[in-house]
Amino acid sequence: MPDPAAFDAPGGGLPRISCVEQLRGRPQEVTLKHDPDCIFCKIVAGEIPSFKVYEDEPTLGFMDINPANPGHVLAIPKAHWKDVHTIPDHVIAATVQTAKRIASAVEAALSPHGINLVQANGPGAAQSIFHFHMHVVPRHKGDELKLNWGLRPGDMAQVEAIAERIKRCIPPAD
Repeated sequence: MPDPAAFDAPGGGLPRISCVEQLRGRPQEVTLKHDPDCIFCKIVAGEIPSFKVYEDEPTLGFMDINPANPGHVLAIPKAHWKDVHTIPDHVIAATVQTAKRIASAVEAALSPHGINLVQANGPGAAQSIFHFHMHVVPRHKGDELKLNWGLRPGDMAQVEAIAERIKRCIPPAD
């Protein structure tokens, strides 16, 4: 069973809500972080209605009520994690798997020309809800949605130098 302390982010102190996790076929009691002021936590707790499209033990997928395009879905962990810097690896992995499952369903249901998976961290990246989430956004040619940036060749020496700086900062795998 995962150590419940593994669910605590730095500076935790958030109240907890209870859930049951199926682990090796046996129900195990675990607790999820819950922020009573977070709109996504309120959706998870059933305090605010949503249009759910998918749910499993660690994640939830529901329609964005301010869609960038029709069919815009959000995939979230049920536990409250502020951003990519606080979410544990196993929780982000489950959230990405849910986003992939939803993207496949959006593809089958809507036949878009493409799909963007978008995840923002911090105000500079336009994160508006500080609960980790991934947007699954169906795209259509000419939709003029401005998620993409123009392609222009980079300075390869600069690209290489920055790559080396980033590589030195990658933490070792667990």
